[in-house]
Amino acid sequence: MSITSSGFTPRVALPEHVALDTASWVVLDERGRVLLDDATLPTGEEAPVPLDGAPHLLGLQGPHPVWVGRARASDTNDESTADGSPNGETAWFDLRGAHGRLAEPEWVLAGRGAQVLRWADDHRFCGRCGTNTERHPVDRAMQCSSCGLQSFPRLSPATITLVEREHPSEGPQVLLAWGRAFPARFFSTLAGFVEPGESLEECVAREIREEVGVEVGDISYFGSQPWPFPHSLMVGFRARWTGGDIRIQEEEIIEAGWFGPDSLPPVPRGRMSIAGWLLEDWLDRVG
Repeated sequence: MSITSSGFTPRVALPEHVALDTASWVVLDERGRVLLDDATLPTGEEAPVPLDGAPHLLGLQGPHPVWVGRARASDTNDESTADGSPNGETAWFDLRGAHGRLAEPEWVLAGRGAQVLRWADDHRFCGRCGTNTERHPVDRAMQCSSCGLQSFPRLSPATITLVEREHPSEGPQVLLAWGRAFPARFFSTLAGFVEPGESLEECVAREIREEVGVEVGDISYFGSQPWPFPHSLMVGFRARWTGGDIRIQEEEIIEAGWFGPDSLPPVPRGRMSIAGWLLEDWLDRVG
């Protein structure tokens, strides 16, 4: 299972005979807000607002180009309110808040564009010698004009896992945790970044052991999701509890516990995050 930008082909250069007037634009400001035009990405041959630098080609949505660019700071002080409510036809929306307003493929494209812009902003200078970098003509890379070092977009893989068990008297349960990243009481599945030299399955077992102190087995792949906050790839798994009592890692976790289908705490629902897909899949399976 995954969210995909259906029909999208990544490219860094335009092929011949492309109709530029049908281009879509992912425009973000310095606060990471995305510009929407009547609940869709703007279209047209030109960028909908002045950009700070040349845009990047993301690729083709079918035969139509998709561009991404950063808006000038002075042009983001529009008449929209902080939550994105417009006084006109266009408005700036927080990328998370744009989910549900944009069609799913467009939201994925906006997230892709946000990652490309962040990468380009972070690699304007060579990390080896400090010289200005230039865009590579063929690859998605920034290349040093002095030493030739190429820097490709950063991607941080992370595992996210739903741990299940069958309690002898209470029936099917899942292990959920309230992480310190959530200001309000909100539970989710367990996640963590992959370490160098570590397999995805090793990451699943280690992160669960570190965060809640239990052991798992029967680790199986579920699906994946690009997560542009800021540049992750979430790889989802199911796993079964094999032993141990919950002992939380207090630096990361506020509370954790086993929950049945009729006693779930506040949890992610819907299609925005893979955590919600994992939970909905489990609920469907246990009835």
